[in-house]
Amino acid sequence: MTSRARRSAAGAVALVLAVLLAACAGLPTAGPVNAGQAVTEGEADSDFVFFPDGPGVDATPQQIVEGFIAAGSGPRGNWETAKEFLADDLKAVWKPQAAVTVYRPGERTLAEVAEDEFVLTVSPIATVDDTGALSADTQGEIPLSFSLAQQDDGQWRITQATDGIVLDLNRFRAVFGSYSLMYFDPAWTTLVPDQRWFPKSYAATAISQALVDGAPSPWLAGAVATAFTDGARLAQPSVPVRSGVAEVTLEDGARGLETTVLNRMQTQLEASLSAAGVMGVDMLVDDQVVTAASLAVRSPRVDARPLVRTAEAFGFLSGTTVEEIDGLSAAIEGVDAAAIEVNADRTAAAVLTTAGTVVEVRADGTVLTVDTRRGLLPASVDPSGYIWSVPTDLPAAVQVAAPDGTVAGVADAWPGAMRILSMRVSRDGTRIAAVVRDGARDALWVAGIARDRDGMPTGLGEREVLTVLPGAGVQVVWSDAGTLSVLYSVDGALSLWEQPLGGFGSTVRAPDGVTALAGGNQPGGARLLDASGELFVQSGANWQRLAEGISVLATQQGSPR
Repeated sequence: MTSRARRSAAGAVALVLAVLLAACAGLPTAGPVNAGQAVTEGEADSDFVFFPDGPGVDATPQQIVEGFIAAGSGPRGNWETAKEFLADDLKAVWKPQAAVTVYRPGERTLAEVAEDEFVLTVSPIATVDDTGALSADTQGEIPLSFSLAQQDDGQWRITQATDGIVLDLNRFRAVFGSYSLMYFDPAWTTLVPDQRWFPKSYAATAISQALVDGAPSPWLAGAVATAFTDGARLAQPSVPVRSGVAEVTLEDGARGLETTVLNRMQTQLEASLSAAGVMGVDMLVDDQVVTAASLAVRSPRVDARPLVRTAEAFGFLSGTTVEEIDGLSAAIEGVDAAAIEVNADRTAAAVLTTAGTVVEVRADGTVLTVDTRRGLLPASVDPSGYIWSVPTDLPAAVQVAAPDGTVAGVADAWPGAMRILSMRVSRDGTRIAAVVRDGARDALWVAGIARDRDGMPTGLGEREVLTVLPGAGVQVVWSDAGTLSVLYSVDGALSLWEQPLGGFGSTVRAPDGVTALAGGNQPGGARLLDASGELFVQSGANWQRLAEGISVLATQQGSPR
């Protein structure tokens, strides 16, 4: 767009805003808080901004509390409207961004304990901490207390309230957006998402602050890398976006960084800010643009075609034919395989045989025995060539086999799990997911993978409980870099659970008799295999029959560079 076109467009926008502001001048700015029409699921998905009312003149204590809760939907000015309901002493110390408590619409009660004291009771379905990280919450009802007092002018104001805001799920989805902070794997070859939730109205600033000045989520500590270091933090807290370009002003120390480091910083910023509608990033030091270029990174995408074994062949299913993989297909066809996972380069596969042992099958025809323990689950292979295996009854006994045949145990594997039902390494090799039996329930856990300088896995980091499954867990796979798909059963009926890492899960009914699951390139792209050999692909909430005569549905760990 030319400069003249930009000025004309800006003038048109200004004229429209002037008309709208004039119309708004007649809107009431005082009076009691009244409940509006409930926000529906469809409305919650639209992109709009709440402008909650401030306290009305002579509002009752209950109206003050109700208005304060409702004002949690207005993040403008660091929740300046919500602060109007607070007494001056509390207004100076209350921290709205400390936490967000999310509950289902309509599932709350506000009880008057005394004229100057109220208790809001909610059953959280999720909480968001001050870094934007979301955690599923199943702790049951929690009480939130409010104390009030009349001020010198006779108006009631809140004198005691818990830090943070409370929002129902619909308003939360309308006010907050899901954004992935992008970190590198330790080898600096792949980007790894760390999902966070920030107010949409200032997403670019929140994302930049969390990425540049913050740190990865605790469960990812030691598993991912970032190019941002001390001396190259934000020099200005706000990040304006002009003509689609975010201007990120850094401290003077960024000027002396090597080009490689600056390029990695640029790559992280561009990838992280893209979900906020940012088309480009300028890193600035003293108002001067720092020269940097975004790097090419390895994609976690897999071939869109299912990878299958039939009675005659192993390879990618194209219509009614199977396209074989040079070398590897012939080698796998010589093994009695119950489960197969192929590495990204398609040069090797981790195979669970029908006899229950784990072997590595290589494209040159070599077959190496990796694990002979009883009760082994299907194995997983990471980008460094390590094959991960574990017996279902010994979740702490995870071991890895190196490409040279060396076998070692993995420290701190799944503490507290009684059984492990499925386990898969992410396509970037930084994380590992598992369906475990935790007491009387099955749950989906994930943990970061710690490695030494040679890429050898040395242990698992702090485990993160993503969700408790509604039924018995069967299998987990990675749908993409930030989403897991879990097959589970309730009274024999099978369903598929899609779980973003740091988001809300959803479920869809699966066909009867399904025995195996493989991921695609996005949520909703799963492939299922039933006991009769029929292959299904997901189409929204429905399943389409794709083929029959399939004996093994294999897992792909990426694609060749």
